[in-house]
Amino acid sequence: MDKLIIATRGSKLAMWQAEHIKARLEAIRPGLNVELKIVITSGDRIQDVALSKIGGKGLFLKEIEEAMLRGEAHMAVHSLKDVPTVMPKGLPLAAITQREDVRDAMLSEKYENLNSLPHGAVVGTSSLRRKMQLLLLRPDLVIKDLRGNVDTRIRKLKEGEFDAIILAAAGINRLGLNGVVQYFYPIMLSEMIPSMGQGALGLQTIEDKEVFDLVHELNHKSTEIEVTIERDFVDLLEGGCHVPIGVNASVLPDGTVFSRCTLGLPNGLEILSDTLSGVHEEYMTLGKRLAQQVIDKGAHDLLERANAM
Repeated sequence: MDKLIIATRGSKLAMWQAEHIKARLEAIRPGLNVELKIVITSGDRIQDVALSKIGGKGLFLKEIEEAMLRGEAHMAVHSLKDVPTVMPKGLPLAAITQREDVRDAMLSEKYENLNSLPHGAVVGTSSLRRKMQLLLLRPDLVIKDLRGNVDTRIRKLKEGEFDAIILAAAGINRLGLNGVVQYFYPIMLSEMIPSMGQGALGLQTIEDKEVFDLVHELNHKSTEIEVTIERDFVDLLEGGCHVPIGVNASVLPDGTVFSRCTLGLPNGLEILSDTLSGVHEEYMTLGKRLAQQVIDKGAHDLLERANAM
């Protein structure tokens, strides 16, 4: 193989991610020509409706996967938090890269952190998970939907539409944007549990052994363990973008894994949280065990009511 084509969205963050993987592949396979193919997705075209109302984060993948199945690209680079837990036939997840910062972050021109936001402050986010946890911490806040790429969201903040906005810290760090606003506050995991896979890149390939094996060289085992637990948790709960679910697993230096989760109603009035520790050798079962813990406490009923809202 002397040429490999990466399908990618055209946003700045998607292009950064694709260029990053392009450089890494060319470094491990000298002489390989890696090209980028920009694909416009449904998620890019529809900017005025909340994702939870139009099909979820999978809207950022559909056209890219179709291009791969047509033979127009060999692989795609995704923010793993946007990738559904069930991969389509013929398009496996070949590698998961080492995580950036897993946390959410608050950006503001006036306020240093969540506690410093005034009563009734307007906060922008497109995530039901973030909305739920914000309202749990601060029921006085006004949460308004925020769509668009990172630049668009920051522009709306600077124009005064919002007192603060919430984004993934990883994307801000990758684009070097943590200095473009007055305050950049990575939110502690004790305050807000991230989305499954947040901070990691998922590398999806066509079903071709040479392509798969090459891309798999970029796999990071500790991150794979963490996100497998998180994705198994969401998969067993059958929860996607339509309901608020946060889950995070961390491989600790001694080899143990600590997992935490939260789920509930978007308005933050009812929330169910839990934790589970285990050894990393058990990672193929830990996510399912954590999910069963919250199912036994009524998670399915709570998520059904969340979906109805």
